[in-house]
Amino acid sequence: RFILLQNRQGKTRLSKYYHPFDLAERPKIESEVIRTVLSRDQKHTNFVEFRTYKVIYRRYAGLYFSVCVDTTDNELMYLESIHLFVEILDQFFGNVCELDLVFNFHKVYAILDEVFLGGEVEETSKFVVLSRLTELEKLD
Repeated sequence: RFILLQNRQGKTRLSKYYHPFDLAERPKIESEVIRTVLSRDQKHTNFVEFRTYKVIYRRYAGLYFSVCVDTTDNELMYLESIHLFVEILDQFFGNVCELDLVFNFHKVYAILDEVFLGGEVEETSKFVVLSRLTELEKLD
């Protein structure tokens, strides 16, 4: 349904919607997701029911990576795909931080589009994604 990257203050650093949500509803969804994620104890799982969907999230440093999926989708696959996405970001930017995501948002969206297509996992090979990104960098 959507992918969100948010910091602990609730500021959305990246959002990609794969399902048509009303533009007025998107900020409400984003604040509802971050409030739900922040209020959960670390002892709980990284899966939470959200409306009629599931949100799978993972925290890295001060950022929360959240993916909203159907209730029938595999949670562990999406949890691992979040980790893959973060590993690719880390390798691409060299120890990625929140400022890299803010100032290079167009590159982050390109990486996101290489890993996810239409909200589904497209590529699971870190090497393939990084080689595609290297080719894209040559075009700039």
